[in-house]
Amino acid sequence: MAVETYLQGAEVSAAQFFEIWHHYDSDGSGYLDGKELQTLIQELQQARKKAGLDLTPEMKKFVDQYGKSSDGKIGIVELAQVLPTEENFLLFFRCQQLKSSEDFMQTWRKYDSDHSGFMDAEELKSFLKDLLQKANKQIEDSKLTEYTDIMLRMFDENNDGKLELTEMAKLLPVQENFLLKFKGVKMCQKEFNKVFESFDADGSGFIDENELDALLKDLCEKNKSDLDVNNIATYKKSIMALSDGGKLFQNDLALILCAGGN
Repeated sequence: MAVETYLQGAEVSAAQFFEIWHHYDSDGSGYLDGKELQTLIQELQQARKKAGLDLTPEMKKFVDQYGKSSDGKIGIVELAQVLPTEENFLLFFRCQQLKSSEDFMQTWRKYDSDHSGFMDAEELKSFLKDLLQKANKQIEDSKLTEYTDIMLRMFDENNDGKLELTEMAKLLPVQENFLLKFKGVKMCQKEFNKVFESFDADGSGFIDENELDALLKDLCEKNKSDLDVNNIATYKKSIMALSDGGKLFQNDLALILCAGGN
């Protein structure tokens, strides 16, 4: 089994890492939890033992943290810290520009240069190239193209060849990815348009901080199982990082709240 061989390796390539993740994220949720996580832990231990290898310190810490708990959850970022992943590829998951959801939103706004609401392959490639340069790493263009392709395959849920905001947010650790909270409250386009018009109280065509505050309070009240009213300030701070001079336009907010459709 290829995955078993990869778990035994001294270094996991970008392509191998993608295969490992795809294998264990069996429901395509974007994170490992429950049976998925426990299966990974069990098979990681078995693979290393079968090869006569000890767990690395990172693996041992991972097993100790999640091996005895059934309610753990990890994302791609966390798994990249556990496996001996190819150094340059690993840097994307240790990105100092993406320490929080707010940092992520600001980075997204910078690299979604045409404000299309997604990053195409060229925009993603520019993003990855800049991250490597900031880490003083130089790689061949062919390798950068390979990384871009792997990242698209890893994060592009709907296979449209580009990354939406929520797909790209998988570069954040699970606990920092507040966008996961909004997956359960997304609206169709028609419903979203109605909500935006309702909270754009002055008809300005954009929502300011006060109007966003009111909108989030309403969403929290209607979706208590997904959103926590005590976290409104955090939600607002992250979302406003998408704004233009404090003005949150309809297309910006749609990235978070709109599921598309009619």
